[in-house]
Amino acid sequence: MCRTSRRSPTSSRGRSPARGSKRSRTPRTCRAWSRPARARLPGRGRVSTVAPAELVERIWARDATLWTGGDEAKWLGWLDEPMRMRGRIGELQRFAEDVGAPGVIDTFVLLGMGGSSLAPHVLKKTFGVRAFHVLDTTHPAMIRHATETLDLERTLVIASSKSGTTLETRCHLDYFWAKAGKRGEHFVAITDPGSELEKVAKERGFLRVFDGEPTIGGRYSALSAFGIVPATLMGIDLERLFERVEEMVEACHGEDGNPGLELGLELGNGWADGRDKVTINPNTGDFGLWAEQLLAESTGKGGKGLVPAPGESPDGPDRLAPEVRLPSPYEVGQEFFRWEFATAVAGSILGINPFDQPNVQAAKDKTNEVLATGKEPDVEPRGSLDELLGQARPGDYVCVQAFIDPMREGELEPLIERAREKTGCVVTHGLGPRYLHSTGQLHKGGPNTGLFVQVVDDPGEEVAIPGKKFGFRRLIRAQAAGDFASLEERDRRIVRVRLEEI
Repeated sequence: MCRTSRRSPTSSRGRSPARGSKRSRTPRTCRAWSRPARARLPGRGRVSTVAPAELVERIWARDATLWTGGDEAKWLGWLDEPMRMRGRIGELQRFAEDVGAPGVIDTFVLLGMGGSSLAPHVLKKTFGVRAFHVLDTTHPAMIRHATETLDLERTLVIASSKSGTTLETRCHLDYFWAKAGKRGEHFVAITDPGSELEKVAKERGFLRVFDGEPTIGGRYSALSAFGIVPATLMGIDLERLFERVEEMVEACHGEDGNPGLELGLELGNGWADGRDKVTINPNTGDFGLWAEQLLAESTGKGGKGLVPAPGESPDGPDRLAPEVRLPSPYEVGQEFFRWEFATAVAGSILGINPFDQPNVQAAKDKTNEVLATGKEPDVEPRGSLDELLGQARPGDYVCVQAFIDPMREGELEPLIERAREKTGCVVTHGLGPRYLHSTGQLHKGGPNTGLFVQVVDDPGEEVAIPGKKFGFRRLIRAQAAGDFASLEERDRRIVRVRLEEI
């Protein structure tokens, strides 16, 4: 736990510095991460020509030349967002109290993908909130399960999408809108100002629309409205959460004792030394799911990238094992910020723009092409699994991409173990379509070192989507077919197998 003395009653709270300004004060130390940044960081000077102190200064100054000199400065709103959100705590708490009045709402379901869903998912798991659910699959079995188990009379539906056009989220929204009797008082939206979702929410009379911050990309939005509105509805003590976050923000302003800088140098220099597989201790719960998107989507481009491998063994010459420290649930907020800052540092070392995702659209386009045919998508088995695993080379990784019912995820374990034993490589796995919004960028834009195993199951009967010519069954099969085609176009090594046959 990061603990520092409290501010004096006369000091300002929730106030961020002017953009580009330098802080004259000495940053507070985050005691849980108080070792010097120079510790155990091999080859730092050899890898980067930018001194650590300059890295920190230029990040806070929004200097795009620290990365590629492109539009990076437009995407650094996450640096100050914790202070802005802390100023909204009272407003958010009043909303939660009104919504949670006795006899009104006691269950919440969030519809979202990628950065709009992963932070709420981690918060739910970290704090053990049972009445908050996250739906980020298009599998008909899970859609049916949600319909059967949720009492929509007592449920608030949260549609969360920065762009407001996310296909899965809009399909989920239209489905639940019809199921809930088209009652706007049971719906809220979290989206960027001016989005299509904002327009729909206002037309349908949603209870509330929460604005996102347009200068923050989805994977950096954990401490913005996309993470904090759900946290409020979960009953999390926001003052306590942000007290820890603010300590980390302060600690990330200096060179010595800067936890974000240290982690970023560890990641960046590890990559330069050939250790590009980032293992994350499974004892940290589902934090690795969130970090997975942050690292993969931020660094996996231009043939480069860090390969996140939550739960994998740290033993191996191509692996890193950075520490995640969560002595209590309330440290999760400061870990969000530490990893965001570290990813910005690592991006400078890799020489990439850590705030764009140039290859994510490819699978979406292929999915739309499949859906446009009006035909049943082809998801028949393709290729030989044994032959694929036999192609493994040192430094490769195996990626299991499972377009299956999430409740059957445990059935992947024999395949994962088989891949580990036969290849000796790191094995990652993700559920589709969730991973398309997480690691999909790395798979297509990162190094061509992946061995991809797509797994499909029988989705069962179709579940119709109001206003669409396709249902959830056809959608998830089209997403599987679309990503397979996208990876093939990039000469990735890939096969497809049925879950029932592994």
